[in-house]
Amino acid sequence: MISSETIVMSSNLEKLRNIGIMAHIDAGKTTVTERILYYAGKTYKMGEVHNGTAVMDFMEEEQKRGITITSAATKCPWKEFEINLIDTPGHIDFTAEVERSLRVLDGAVAVFDGSEGVQAQSETVWRQGREYNLPCICFINKMDKIGADFEMSVESIRDKLLANPIVLQLPIGAGDSFAGVIDLIKMQAVFYKTEQMGATFEEADIPADLLEAAERQRRETIELAAEYDEELMDRYVHDEPVGAEMICRAIRKGTLANELHPVFAGSALKYIGVQRLLDGVLAYLPSPLDRPVLTGHNPSDKKKEIAVKCDPKGSMVALAFKITSDAHGDLYFLRIYQGKLKSGSRVLNVNREKRENITRIFEMHAKERKILDSASAGDIVAVVGLKQTLTGDTVCDPKKPVALPSIAFPQTVINMSIEPRTTAEKAKLGEALADLKREDPTFECKFDSETGQTIISGMGELHLEVLQHKLVKEKGVNIRVGRPRVAYKEAITRASEVEGKFVRQTGGHGQYGHVVLKIEPLITEDGHWSRDIEFECKAGGDAVPREYVSDVERGARDALGCGVLAGYPLVGLKVTLIDGSFHSVDSSSLAFEQAAAIAVEKGLKAAGPVLLEPVMRLEAIVPQANFGAVQGSLLAKRGLISGCRIHGNMQVIDAKVPLVEMFGYSSEIRSATAGRGSFTMEPLSYEKVPDQIAGRIII
Repeated sequence: MISSETIVMSSNLEKLRNIGIMAHIDAGKTTVTERILYYAGKTYKMGEVHNGTAVMDFMEEEQKRGITITSAATKCPWKEFEINLIDTPGHIDFTAEVERSLRVLDGAVAVFDGSEGVQAQSETVWRQGREYNLPCICFINKMDKIGADFEMSVESIRDKLLANPIVLQLPIGAGDSFAGVIDLIKMQAVFYKTEQMGATFEEADIPADLLEAAERQRRETIELAAEYDEELMDRYVHDEPVGAEMICRAIRKGTLANELHPVFAGSALKYIGVQRLLDGVLAYLPSPLDRPVLTGHNPSDKKKEIAVKCDPKGSMVALAFKITSDAHGDLYFLRIYQGKLKSGSRVLNVNREKRENITRIFEMHAKERKILDSASAGDIVAVVGLKQTLTGDTVCDPKKPVALPSIAFPQTVINMSIEPRTTAEKAKLGEALADLKREDPTFECKFDSETGQTIISGMGELHLEVLQHKLVKEKGVNIRVGRPRVAYKEAITRASEVEGKFVRQTGGHGQYGHVVLKIEPLITEDGHWSRDIEFECKAGGDAVPREYVSDVERGARDALGCGVLAGYPLVGLKVTLIDGSFHSVDSSSLAFEQAAAIAVEKGLKAAGPVLLEPVMRLEAIVPQANFGAVQGSLLAKRGLISGCRIHGNMQVIDAKVPLVEMFGYSSEIRSATAGRGSFTMEPLSYEKVPDQIAGRIII
């Protein structure tokens, strides 16, 4: 739905917050978001995930499955502030949605299940946030749930995330008796009126039986905060009274430095604690002005750095972080880092070296849009009109080009074959796959000329299911689908030095290319093969002329795309051009490209090639009575148990298991535990396939 109202976005950057809601699957992210929208007056009816009525989960598949698949953006007001809010998925298969959202945000709210604390995917999204140095506040949700344990949840944040939680609230009760929270800054109890959906609340004295615990926790909170404010430290040391404003100022300093993580408590489902969480977003998370200056570089000289400041008066710089297909044309989501963007303007895509048009700008509210005249630094908007832009590309003022750091996405781990049911569907399938590739950076596809099938790759079984649904339901393509398969890779175990020559003489103008390459493994600090392929030239211009170096690199990379063992792409190696020779008449780009391919093929055979498989980090939660059976099953699947712990009356198993062994495991664990067991997985690394198993794969 498009509103005919045309507005200009607010330029008061100090009162703008760009935040994301992130968590493990089923911790209550979307429910928290729905409550925020209701209390902020953005919606007039409370959406519910379990009823399929959540505003932010507007896709058919999201409503059917009750999970978030794609990140949704909205903007809402709260106490004279504006909040750009992105609700991200919790399922690991859609980790790219989290990655690209966190890349453009200024802060985050991490939501935890009060009965579980930190879970597997909590660690993943927290690590992603740390990579982008995002200040984060924590919300212990579901305090009304049986088994909810606030202290355990806070300890798990400290122990598992290596974070520094600072408790700002204590819950009043837990489980069925959960009634409200104690505000440790103001030292008052807050009781919410659940019959009015928590829209109103009552502030009262702290119950006598909780006063001592609240005073003790408040002293600990002030002690932590005092490290970030000299005046507060002085008052704390001399046992003088301190005001709420002074405590908040110190906590804000620590949070912006990413050294403190304020902790709030509540139950989004029972309407408790969400308003105070919003107050915490305003008080402790950064505005765009509080974030460090972003460093870009000159597109023509990567060594020349350019500071990109959050200044509406500067030259326009924005990052495209998401693309969605739409009946009215592709919708491109941009975070504007500098300057002002106007509808009808012309911009430069520095990654593609193409000039593009911005025909319209929208403020988004899930699937609804509001037309804008312009947007400026700090804003997150959607635009139409771009054609060549992809996720991670920088668009900027053509007169002052600057390239921002792009977005890195994880490797795909699972494949599935698809083919059109009729010849007429073939072109339609090609167009649909191109659309999906533009929308989803973790989706890959390639055509297998031997089988005539198209191989699509993704992050997991659920990811491929959703992609298949999009092809059939949204794109209207009639396809046949094969079984999911693991995306193996190949690597080398030792270095080799090899020569490649391509010489053809046909009577006239011939072909001559000669290279000497060194091929060596690329191992990360943790002992795994890197996901990258590097190329370096150490040969002088008298051996291989500079104009042919890029051809050598292209030939080498093309040859690495299909390995020597079973045709899988190679990862984790470095190719160095160390020598070669040329002919003043016969040398050409094609000749050096072919020479490099010949050298790589010979070099790989001498470098001890091995087959790699994706290994997953797994967390299984099972009843103690079924612990032995589940553990035995994982060991039979070549799993390595890294830890076990008791949580309530359940047992938690941490393990790493090859992905190929985990197909259909959902049914298996449910069967072994009478439906009470559950598990989550995320990609961990690529590791060598045992020789006896590799022998069955390599034919």
